[in-house]
Amino acid sequence: MPEEFISAKQIQWFPGHMAKTRRKIAEDLKLVDIVAEILDARIPESSKNPVLRDIVQSKPKVTILNKSDIADLNATAKWVTEYKRKNEKAIPIDAKNGRGIPEFYNAVREALKERIAAWERKGMSGRPIRIMILGIPNVGKSSLINRLTRGGAGKAEVQDRPGITRQNKWFTTQKGFELLDTPGVLWPKFDDPRVGRLLAYTGAIKDEILDIETLAAGLIELIMKLYPQAIQKRYSIELDKDLKGYEILELIGRKRGMFISGGEINTERAAIMFVDEFRAAKLGRLTLEHINGF
Repeated sequence: MPEEFISAKQIQWFPGHMAKTRRKIAEDLKLVDIVAEILDARIPESSKNPVLRDIVQSKPKVTILNKSDIADLNATAKWVTEYKRKNEKAIPIDAKNGRGIPEFYNAVREALKERIAAWERKGMSGRPIRIMILGIPNVGKSSLINRLTRGGAGKAEVQDRPGITRQNKWFTTQKGFELLDTPGVLWPKFDDPRVGRLLAYTGAIKDEILDIETLAAGLIELIMKLYPQAIQKRYSIELDKDLKGYEILELIGRKRGMFISGGEINTERAAIMFVDEFRAAKLGRLTLEHINGF
């Protein structure tokens, strides 16, 4: 059951609240000085929303590669270099533990240095810097805001599933920043089915709309291409390179003793476990999207 079985049709969705969110983001841009777009360091390009790019346009922006603590270090470094080549500032961050936060503050101030200087000339040196936090669902916006606002005002709700934040909220930090949180927003259609699959693997799309066994089988095949030893090491199994994803899923289920009546392997249970373990980085620090492709 190859990853191509996860079709674009399966994962094309655009809930009504996302259309409303898109309009609200466009309206609120005038309230902020700069935009911080959060990407998933494991899939930087696929987690970049083309709709947000069109909305933000010329507004100053910094890019955050969140979840860098569970991404491949070498791959993340290459992505930072690639964004620099494109004149984009990308900062790897681990929002949960705070790594990269000072670099984020510095990047924001650097991007706004001329505006900050103008404020100081006008006697407005204490004016807070207002930042809009943007990103797709489940990319870590709320975790970042909670890290930035420790000791400040407010707390964003955090859960490891998409679609939690439903309205725009302001938060204050102790560093002279005001943060405008926004709900995660996807785009109406994934023209490239590969993008949809990567979003599904990392949890940006609700698992409920997909077949979990198909999802796990596709993820297994991709990991076998990129990090062939990761699955073998995690589950202590020897794998033939010609095995398909679903066949490997069965081997994983057998190894973990996941059986149902009659000795049949419970592949659904194995699939849920495998996807959860990938997302929790129990297979190691893996990046699913590399600059030079798969």
